Amino acid sequence: MYRLIRQEGRAKRGELVTVHGTVQTPVFMNVGTAAAIKGAVSTEDLEQIKTQVELSNTYHLHVRPGDEVVKKLGGLHKFMSWNRPILTDSGGFQVFSLATLRKIKEEGVTFHSHVDGRKIFMGPEESMRIQSNLASTIAMAFDECAPAKAERAYVEASVARTTRWLVRCKEEMKRLNRQEDTINKNQLLFGINQGAVYTDIRIDHAKRIAEMDLDGYAIGGLAVGETHEEMYHVLDETVPYLPVDKPTYLMGVGTPANILEGVERGVDFFDCVYPTRNGRHGHLYTNHGKINLFNAKYELDARPIEEGCGCPVCRRYSRAYIRHLLKAKEMLGMRLCVLHNLWFYNTMMEEIRDALDAGRFAAYKKEKLEQMNAGQADKAE
Repeated sequence: MYRLIRQEGRAKRGELVTVHGTVQTPVFMNVGTAAAIKGAVSTEDLEQIKTQVELSNTYHLHVRPGDEVVKKLGGLHKFMSWNRPILTDSGGFQVFSLATLRKIKEEGVTFHSHVDGRKIFMGPEESMRIQSNLASTIAMAFDECAPAKAERAYVEASVARTTRWLVRCKEEMKRLNRQEDTINKNQLLFGINQGAVYTDIRIDHAKRIAEMDLDGYAIGGLAVGETHEEMYHVLDETVPYLPVDKPTYLMGVGTPANILEGVERGVDFFDCVYPTRNGRHGHLYTNHGKINLFNAKYELDARPIEEGCGCPVCRRYSRAYIRHLLKAKEMLGMRLCVLHNLWFYNTMMEEIRDALDAGRFAAYKKEKLEQMNAGQADKAE
């Protein structure tokens, strides 16, 4: 159940009540692809750094350890010892991005595992069954993520098939939630809007899926090759056709600036690998821009990553020490950087929610962007 608390322009402040707890939105979901955040981050860490939702990957967990294994162990929440909400994506994006050999048919997609090469078939029903076995809080519908610059005729056919697949996902989810051995009988289903950069296709698809009364709606197929301006244009045109009284999720996006722009356009949910991936390479987010700890100037820098940051890393460790760990290839270096970056993202979302509550999101967004752009910490110091 989603409750829209207030709006400022198109920006939404809401909350989603789920069987695993209430999510305050806008929210950034911390990406734990294989039921773990890359960088040796534990679920205790996630609680400490204010994580509301953890996101895991259907395709990867189906391949290893196997969704049946996870079900036998009580579902993903028990498996990874996490009692807050989990969103699982449908596996569709990975099928289309990782699989070099694949065959798309109306039934679904046949492809080869990137781990051991074995042949796998996945369609709407299979994706729903896997996600039901995982027992996540929110399941994503199985879709095709067409390339942003694909030919119009291909995108039209792809979106039409994705719509037919969504009908099948909804029916299968309904059936699974009634089964006696289903772990989470309150699993929610989010549909996915596609259409590449063709706004008329996007709008038509948004109208069609909005009629299906789903638990939430995602915008997929962005941040996959188009410019930021094209992405914002798609959001400007598409989001108004999605139900305002349901959560809106922008998949795989993005930078702090992307998130601020997305919130302004009515997006509630975000996820992205940037904070974890960049952290593992010593690239850290601060309110004054990004810094790269591999730079020699940090060798004797006894300051924390960011002065005044309340994260567990900045309260204790210096830039010089973390730089040493990274240079020595000590795993702790990666771990500390990832923790700081996720804290930064989660705290920014908290600030966004507070600004919306106070009716000053537009002012907050302007201040935040100016601060991050003016600093570009590495250039300024």
